[in-house]
Amino acid sequence: MKLNNEIVEKNLVEFIRNETNKIGIKKGVIGLSGGIDSATSAYLTAKALGIDNVLAVLMPYKTSSNDSIEDANRIVENLNIRSKTVKITEMVDSYLDREENKDLSDIRKGNVMARIRMIILYDESARENALVIGTGNKTEILLGYTTLFGDSACAINPVGDLYKTQLRELAQYMGVPNEIINKKPSADLWIGQTDEDELGYKYEDIDNYLYQMLDEKKSAAELIKAGFDMSFMQSINDMISKNEFKRLPPVIAKIKK
Repeated sequence: MKLNNEIVEKNLVEFIRNETNKIGIKKGVIGLSGGIDSATSAYLTAKALGIDNVLAVLMPYKTSSNDSIEDANRIVENLNIRSKTVKITEMVDSYLDREENKDLSDIRKGNVMARIRMIILYDESARENALVIGTGNKTEILLGYTTLFGDSACAINPVGDLYKTQLRELAQYMGVPNEIINKKPSADLWIGQTDEDELGYKYEDIDNYLYQMLDEKKSAAELIKAGFDMSFMQSINDMISKNEFKRLPPVIAKIKK
């Protein structure tokens, strides 16, 4: 499952440069959360386009962790890229505080935050004549652990074919600060939220399973023999199947002519 990070970095930098240049755009806009995924995308984009052509947008909500904000600012300082902070509390709460929304679940509230953040990113990209650079990794995409038209929206995604554990290794290779690499992954949508608590499993276990099932194409019998529990396998398979629609473009009805 290990990759040659020197080659991966080179390929992803070239990907960003080629995909922007082919449509005549030389800038990238990234939503910087302070997490490892957006940090790695920022490092790659800065290397591909140059620090003056990258805009990092920090979009904290009132419950956002101070550590996340500090980590995002640390990335900005380390890379010496441009940044701006757009606080989303007022925008989010203007919707959440409506009488009919008093009983919204944390999931729905998180979706609102994610989609408002993407509105801001696309508006900033229009101002900058830039592309929105994606930050979602392969594990999240496969499991559907993402908000449709929220954090999953982007023009190009340099890290979307890297499992979470592979992305960690690339981040370390590229010099992302250890404080960011080693902290518990979190979308920071509410206090105390972590990815692995929500998913119910550790990324290392999920990635190991996904890699053997999808990349090595092992059968269910072979996976069980490799030590995977049937209930774990079924749970992960269900997530992949249930969220397939998030990985596909909208289905368009065909008219018979």
